[in-house]
Amino acid sequence: MVDKRHWPKLNLETSLLGFGCMRFPTKPDMSIDEEKAEAMIDKAYANGVNYYDTAYLYHNGQSEVAVGKFLNKYPRESYYIATKLPLMFFTPNDTIERAKQIFEEQLKKLNKDYIDFYLLHGLNKMAFETVKRLDLINFCENLRKEGRIRYLGFSFHDSYEVFEEILRCHDWDFCQIQLNYMDANEQAGLKGYELAKSLGIPMVIMEPAKGGSLSVLPEDVAEPLEKMNPDASLTSWAMRWVGSLDNVKVVLSGMTEMSHLDDNLKTFTNFQPLSEAEMAAIEEARAAFARRVKNSCTACRYCMPCPAGVDIPGNFAIWNRYGMYNNPRDVAFAWNGFAMRPEAKAKNCVECGQCEEKCPQKIPIREDLKKLQKELDEVAASVMPPRP
Repeated sequence: MVDKRHWPKLNLETSLLGFGCMRFPTKPDMSIDEEKAEAMIDKAYANGVNYYDTAYLYHNGQSEVAVGKFLNKYPRESYYIATKLPLMFFTPNDTIERAKQIFEEQLKKLNKDYIDFYLLHGLNKMAFETVKRLDLINFCENLRKEGRIRYLGFSFHDSYEVFEEILRCHDWDFCQIQLNYMDANEQAGLKGYELAKSLGIPMVIMEPAKGGSLSVLPEDVAEPLEKMNPDASLTSWAMRWVGSLDNVKVVLSGMTEMSHLDDNLKTFTNFQPLSEAEMAAIEEARAAFARRVKNSCTACRYCMPCPAGVDIPGNFAIWNRYGMYNNPRDVAFAWNGFAMRPEAKAKNCVECGQCEEKCPQKIPIREDLKKLQKELDEVAASVMPPRP
């Protein structure tokens, strides 16, 4: 059975491994392969996993339906369901009625009378303004008084400064952040972890393996980890790094194949925090990652604004991420998906040279922009077509 973690603030126990339900196996038409997904849920439950994380938007709105259906065969008090109010769906004209409608729809899809862990989904500075405008915290607290949710928290994607503002504005039951050994200083990061710990707020961690980027490593990066323990999966290193933090109560893993679940069950059964020697191996891997960047951009933004509208640091960030992780799907999502607007891409450079005059790293920006446009176009096109 997988290890449990006690939540002193809430006086409950959850499995340290949480089942993230945004990456269920799918059929060719991208609908959930319910037979395979249910088999994974059943095996997880049989091995003591009692925390199941879904959201309104996962799998085109069908994840909540599937999770509710799969768990119906088990006693309701034997597991926890976490789902989220999708702030990204709200417009400036929406009222509190929109939140009420979504919540009622979620209960119906889950086929449950209450939700255990309810999160304000994907909070950032802009979404937090919506929370304040609609008084959504008070809305959720009223749901709690009615017994329709049990615990209130939020998931987060923004800077540490925004995280601190949100964390201190309410006595949250828990919070959820992205954290892994390569993103220790990104977004809320370890600094945010320490703040939450000091305030006694339990943490749920998402993206512990960085969307799979820490599960398949370049040979030079994997070498110190495999040398230390050749029998351990690369994913297990990422999971153990996060699980070694004592205020982490749940480590979410979005599992697509039974082999992913099997590996995680092995890691979280008789869980072993990383030793000092293993932590040193992780640091060697981090250093190897750093040597793989395409250029030395530090995102200082002295080059900005670009007269042609090119997001120079943004382009370099995607290029360097590809060099580090060699993850084509991640690059395709960033390049032709939501992280880079077409008008901000490198191809719009007019080669005026103003950026190079200001760059403290003396990067040949114009030359690198040409290189990255060609390389990222080729990589992304092999995975997904560009947006129109």
